[in-house]
Amino acid sequence: MNDRLLKLGIFGTVIAALCCFTPILAVLFGIVGLSAVVGYLDYVLLPALAVFALITIYAFIRRARKT
Repeated sequence: MNDRLLKLGIFGTVIAALCCFTPILAVLFGIVGLSAVVGYLDYVLLPALAVFALITIYAFIRRARKT
């Protein structure tokens, strides 16, 4: 279970970081016609990045305690 949690945390952190720090999501939303939503992305992406980073840290701590 810890490996799944760790994988989820790392995957989510990478995806959220890519969407936060690169214009990938803004371009995709522009292509689909949802460019009006781009202004609100920071309200979703930054908390998502924080949550996934916390999940990753939590999984690392649980893994370290077991070994």
